[in-house]
Amino acid sequence: MRFRLDIAYDGAGFHGWAGQGGELRTVQGELEGWIGRVLRLDSPAELTCAGRTDAGVHARGQVAHVDLPTDDPDATASELFRRLGRVLPDDVVVRKVAPAPDGFDARFSALWRQYVYRLADVPLDPLARNQVVKLRSPLDVERLDAAASSLVGLHDFGAFCKRREGATTIREVLECSAHRVKMGTTRGMVAVTVRADAFCHSMVRSLVGALVAVGEGRREASWLTGLLDRTERAGDVTVMPAHGLVLEQVGYPPDAELAERARVARARRDEEPVCDSEGTP
Repeated sequence: MRFRLDIAYDGAGFHGWAGQGGELRTVQGELEGWIGRVLRLDSPAELTCAGRTDAGVHARGQVAHVDLPTDDPDATASELFRRLGRVLPDDVVVRKVAPAPDGFDARFSALWRQYVYRLADVPLDPLARNQVVKLRSPLDVERLDAAASSLVGLHDFGAFCKRREGATTIREVLECSAHRVKMGTTRGMVAVTVRADAFCHSMVRSLVGALVAVGEGRREASWLTGLLDRTERAGDVTVMPAHGLVLEQVGYPPDAELAERARVARARRDEEPVCDSEGTP
Protein backbone atom coordinates (compact mmCIF):
# COMPACT_ATOMS: atom_id res chain seq x y z
CA MET A 1 0.00 0.00 0.00
CA ARG A 2 1.28 3.47 -0.87
CA PHE A 3 1.34 6.15 1.83
CA ARG A 4 1.73 9.91 1.49
CA LEU A 5 3.95 11.74 3.99
CA ASP A 6 3.86 15.52 4.46
CA ILE A 7 7.23 16.63 5.79
CA ALA A 8 9.00 19.73 7.13
CA TYR A 9 12.68 20.12 7.99
CA ASP A 10 15.41 22.57 8.85
CA GLY A 11 18.01 21.90 6.19
CA ALA A 12 20.99 23.27 8.13
CA GLY A 13 21.96 19.87 9.52
CA PHE A 14 21.40 17.89 6.32
CA HIS A 15 23.42 17.35 3.16
CA GLY A 16 20.24 17.74 1.13
CA TRP A 17 17.30 15.39 0.67
CA ALA A 18 18.82 12.56 -1.36
CA GLY A 19 20.39 9.61 0.43
CA GLN A 20 24.14 9.22 -0.11
CA GLY A 21 24.85 5.70 1.05
CA GLY A 22 24.98 6.58 4.73
CA GLU A 23 28.19 8.60 4.48
CA LEU A 24 26.45 11.93 5.01
CA ARG A 25 23.32 12.85 6.94
CA THR A 26 20.36 13.42 4.60
CA VAL A 27 16.62 13.86 5.08
CA GLN A 28 15.85 10.77 3.02
CA GLY A 29 18.37 8.67 4.92
CA GLU A 30 17.07 9.82 8.30
CA LEU A 31 13.44 9.08 7.44
CA GLU A 32 14.05 5.75 5.68
CA GLY A 33 16.16 4.53 8.57
CA TRP A 34 13.56 5.37 11.20
CA ILE A 35 10.61 4.06 9.15
CA GLY A 36 12.37 0.71 8.80
CA ARG A 37 13.13 0.56 12.51
CA VAL A 38 9.77 1.62 13.95
CA LEU A 39 7.82 -0.71 11.63
CA ARG A 40 10.42 -3.52 11.88
CA LEU A 41 10.52 -3.94 8.10
CA ASP A 42 12.29 -6.89 6.50
CA SER A 43 13.65 -4.66 3.73
CA PRO A 44 14.61 -0.96 3.75
CA ALA A 45 11.89 1.63 3.16
CA GLU A 46 12.28 3.62 -0.07
CA LEU A 47 10.98 7.18 -0.09
CA THR A 48 10.24 9.19 -3.24
CA CYS A 49 9.83 12.94 -2.77
CA ALA A 50 8.32 15.77 -4.80
CA GLY A 51 11.46 17.90 -4.90
CA ARG A 52 14.96 16.90 -3.87
CA THR A 53 16.45 19.86 -2.04
CA ASP A 54 20.11 20.82 -1.86
CA ALA A 55 22.27 20.89 1.26
CA GLY A 56 21.08 23.65 3.58
CA VAL A 57 17.71 24.20 1.87
CA HIS A 58 14.66 23.99 4.14
CA ALA A 59 11.14 22.65 3.59
CA ARG A 60 7.73 23.31 5.10
CA GLY A 61 5.71 21.52 2.45
CA GLN A 62 7.77 18.58 1.21
CA VAL A 63 5.73 15.57 0.07
CA ALA A 64 6.95 11.98 -0.24
CA HIS A 65 5.50 8.53 -0.74
CA VAL A 66 6.52 5.11 0.53
CA ASP A 67 5.16 1.65 -0.25
CA LEU A 68 4.63 -0.52 2.84
CA PRO A 69 3.14 -3.97 3.50
CA THR A 70 -0.14 -3.74 5.43
CA ASP A 71 -3.54 -5.33 5.93
CA ASP A 72 -4.95 -2.19 7.56
CA PRO A 73 -3.77 1.02 5.82
CA ASP A 74 -5.44 3.40 8.27
CA ALA A 75 -3.93 1.66 11.29
CA THR A 76 -0.48 1.57 9.66
CA ALA A 77 -0.68 5.29 8.82
CA SER A 78 -1.68 6.13 12.39
CA GLU A 79 1.02 3.92 13.88
CA LEU A 80 3.76 5.31 11.61
CA PHE A 81 2.79 8.91 12.34
CA ARG A 82 2.74 8.30 16.10
CA ARG A 83 6.02 6.40 16.24
CA LEU A 84 7.92 8.81 14.00
CA GLY A 85 6.76 11.67 16.18
CA ARG A 86 8.49 9.99 19.13
CA VAL A 87 11.83 9.18 17.54
CA LEU A 88 12.66 11.75 14.85
CA PRO A 89 15.21 14.45 15.70
CA ASP A 90 14.00 18.00 16.21
CA ASP A 91 15.07 19.25 12.77
CA VAL A 92 12.67 17.02 10.80
CA VAL A 93 8.93 16.55 11.34
CA VAL A 94 6.40 14.33 9.58
CA ARG A 95 3.24 16.44 9.74
CA LYS A 96 0.89 13.81 8.32
CA VAL A 97 0.81 10.20 7.14
CA ALA A 98 -2.15 8.92 5.13
CA PRO A 99 -2.96 6.16 2.62
CA ALA A 100 -2.30 7.67 -0.81
CA PRO A 101 -5.07 7.91 -3.42
CA ASP A 102 -4.89 5.52 -6.35
CA GLY A 103 -2.31 6.63 -8.91
CA PHE A 104 -0.49 8.98 -6.52
CA ASP A 105 3.23 9.53 -7.13
CA ALA A 106 4.82 12.24 -4.99
CA ARG A 107 7.19 13.20 -7.79
CA PHE A 108 5.47 12.55 -11.09
CA SER A 109 1.91 13.44 -10.05
CA ALA A 110 2.98 16.93 -8.94
CA LEU A 111 1.78 19.87 -11.03
CA TRP A 112 4.08 22.43 -9.45
CA ARG A 113 6.52 23.17 -6.65
CA GLN A 114 6.62 26.50 -4.84
CA TYR A 115 9.74 27.92 -3.22
CA VAL A 116 10.13 31.12 -1.22
CA TYR A 117 13.48 32.88 -0.78
CA ARG A 118 13.75 35.39 2.06
CA LEU A 119 16.04 38.42 2.05
CA ALA A 120 16.79 41.14 4.63
CA ASP A 121 17.87 44.66 3.70
CA VAL A 122 16.81 45.83 7.19
CA PRO A 123 18.21 44.82 10.61
CA LEU A 124 17.78 41.07 10.82
CA ASP A 125 15.84 39.43 13.65
CA PRO A 126 18.41 37.08 15.25
CA LEU A 127 15.73 34.37 15.49
CA ALA A 128 15.36 34.40 11.69
CA ARG A 129 19.03 34.43 10.75
CA ASN A 130 19.10 30.77 9.70
CA GLN A 131 16.24 31.20 7.20
CA VAL A 132 16.94 34.70 5.85
CA VAL A 133 19.90 36.04 3.86
CA LYS A 134 21.22 39.47 4.93
CA LEU A 135 21.97 41.98 2.17
CA ARG A 136 24.33 44.95 2.35
CA SER A 137 22.33 47.24 0.07
CA PRO A 138 18.65 48.29 0.14
CA LEU A 139 16.24 46.66 -2.29
CA ASP A 140 13.76 48.43 -4.54
CA VAL A 141 11.01 45.85 -4.12
CA GLU A 142 8.76 47.29 -6.83
CA ARG A 143 11.64 47.17 -9.32
CA LEU A 144 12.50 43.64 -8.22
CA ASP A 145 8.88 42.48 -8.48
CA ALA A 146 8.49 43.97 -11.96
CA ALA A 147 11.64 42.18 -13.11
CA ALA A 148 10.42 38.92 -11.56
CA SER A 149 7.24 39.01 -13.63
CA SER A 150 9.32 38.88 -16.82
CA LEU A 151 10.48 35.37 -15.88
CA VAL A 152 6.96 33.93 -15.90
CA GLY A 153 6.25 31.57 -18.79
CA LEU A 154 7.93 28.75 -20.70
CA HIS A 155 11.63 29.56 -21.17
CA ASP A 156 15.04 27.97 -21.42
CA PHE A 157 16.59 28.71 -18.03
CA GLY A 158 20.01 27.37 -18.99
CA ALA A 159 21.67 30.63 -17.87
CA PHE A 160 20.46 29.96 -14.32
CA CYS A 161 21.17 26.21 -14.03
CA LYS A 162 24.01 23.80 -13.57
CA ARG A 163 23.52 21.85 -16.78
CA ARG A 164 23.48 18.06 -16.56
CA GLU A 165 24.32 15.66 -19.33
CA GLY A 166 21.28 14.99 -21.51
CA ALA A 167 18.94 17.09 -19.34
CA THR A 168 16.73 19.89 -20.58
CA THR A 169 16.73 23.33 -18.92
CA ILE A 170 13.34 24.34 -20.35
CA ARG A 171 10.87 25.05 -17.56
CA GLU A 172 7.51 26.76 -17.16
CA VAL A 173 7.51 29.32 -14.36
CA LEU A 174 3.93 29.83 -13.22
CA GLU A 175 4.60 32.58 -10.69
CA CYS A 176 7.56 34.79 -9.83
CA SER A 177 6.94 37.72 -7.52
CA ALA A 178 8.37 39.65 -4.58
CA HIS A 179 6.86 41.54 -1.66
CA ARG A 180 7.90 43.03 1.66
CA VAL A 181 6.60 40.98 4.60
CA LYS A 182 4.25 42.91 6.91
CA MET A 183 3.88 40.54 9.87
CA GLY A 184 5.74 37.93 11.92
CA THR A 185 9.43 37.39 12.68
CA THR A 186 10.35 38.21 9.07
CA ARG A 187 8.43 41.54 9.13
CA GLY A 188 10.11 44.12 6.88
CA MET A 189 12.04 41.52 4.94
CA VAL A 190 11.56 40.63 1.28
CA ALA A 191 10.05 37.31 0.19
CA VAL A 192 10.60 36.13 -3.39
CA THR A 193 8.13 33.43 -4.46
CA VAL A 194 8.88 31.16 -7.42
CA ARG A 195 6.41 28.49 -8.54
CA ALA A 196 7.09 26.23 -11.52
CA ASP A 197 6.30 22.82 -12.96
CA ALA A 198 9.85 21.73 -12.09
CA PHE A 199 13.27 23.22 -11.42
CA CYS A 200 16.81 22.69 -12.61
CA HIS A 201 19.72 22.37 -10.21
CA SER A 202 20.33 25.69 -8.36
CA MET A 203 17.70 27.44 -10.52
CA VAL A 204 15.77 29.29 -7.79
CA ARG A 205 18.88 30.54 -6.01
CA SER A 206 20.29 31.76 -9.33
CA LEU A 207 17.03 33.48 -10.27
CA VAL A 208 17.02 35.26 -6.93
CA GLY A 209 20.66 36.24 -7.35
CA ALA A 210 19.83 37.90 -10.67
CA LEU A 211 16.73 39.58 -9.23
CA VAL A 212 18.73 40.98 -6.30
CA ALA A 213 21.18 42.53 -8.75
CA VAL A 214 18.26 44.31 -10.42
CA GLY A 215 16.59 45.23 -7.12
CA GLU A 216 19.80 46.76 -5.79
CA GLY A 217 20.23 48.79 -8.99
CA ARG A 218 23.43 47.04 -10.07
CA ARG A 219 21.77 45.64 -13.20
CA GLU A 220 19.01 46.73 -15.56
CA ALA A 221 15.87 44.65 -16.10
CA SER A 222 16.92 44.24 -19.75
CA TRP A 223 20.00 42.31 -18.57
CA LEU A 224 17.75 39.86 -16.75
CA THR A 225 15.45 39.25 -19.73
CA GLY A 226 18.50 38.92 -21.97
CA LEU A 227 19.64 35.96 -19.88
CA LEU A 228 16.62 34.04 -21.15
CA ASP A 229 18.22 34.07 -24.60
CA ARG A 230 21.31 32.26 -23.30
CA THR A 231 21.42 28.48 -23.07
CA GLU A 232 24.67 28.14 -21.12
CA ARG A 233 25.31 28.91 -17.47
CA ALA A 234 25.86 32.66 -17.01
CA GLY A 235 28.99 33.40 -14.99
CA ASP A 236 27.70 36.85 -14.01
CA VAL A 237 24.70 35.41 -12.11
CA THR A 238 25.21 34.94 -8.36
CA VAL A 239 23.95 31.73 -6.78
CA MET A 240 22.45 32.83 -3.46
CA PRO A 241 23.16 30.95 -0.19
CA ALA A 242 21.06 27.85 0.46
CA HIS A 243 19.72 28.81 3.89
CA GLY A 244 17.39 31.50 2.53
CA LEU A 245 15.40 28.99 0.47
CA VAL A 246 12.32 27.05 1.63
CA LEU A 247 10.20 24.52 -0.29
CA GLU A 248 6.81 25.79 0.85
CA GLN A 249 4.25 23.78 -1.08
CA VAL A 250 3.66 21.15 -3.76
CA GLY A 251 0.52 21.17 -5.89
CA TYR A 252 -1.33 18.09 -7.18
CA PRO A 253 -4.36 17.60 -9.43
CA PRO A 254 -7.66 16.09 -8.18
CA ASP A 255 -7.40 12.44 -7.15
CA ALA A 256 -9.06 11.23 -10.35
CA GLU A 257 -6.29 12.86 -12.41
CA LEU A 258 -3.25 11.72 -10.40
CA ALA A 259 -2.45 8.60 -12.42
CA GLU A 260 -2.73 10.37 -15.78
CA ARG A 261 -0.56 13.24 -14.59
CA ALA A 262 2.09 10.76 -13.41
CA ARG A 263 1.92 8.86 -16.72
CA VAL A 264 2.42 12.01 -18.79
CA ALA A 265 5.21 13.34 -16.57
CA ARG A 266 7.04 10.01 -16.52
CA ALA A 267 6.81 9.68 -20.30
CA ARG A 268 8.25 13.15 -20.72
CA ARG A 269 11.05 12.25 -18.33
CA ASP A 270 11.87 9.13 -20.37
CA GLU A 271 11.94 11.12 -23.59
CA GLU A 272 13.94 14.07 -22.26
CA PRO A 273 15.70 13.71 -18.89
CA VAL A 274 14.99 16.54 -16.49
CA CYS A 275 15.93 17.68 -13.03
CA ASP A 276 12.74 18.06 -11.02
CA SER A 277 13.90 20.20 -8.11
CA GLU A 278 16.46 22.57 -6.68
CA GLY A 279 18.53 19.47 -5.99
CA THR A 280 19.69 16.45 -7.92
CA PRO A 281 18.00 15.05 -11.06
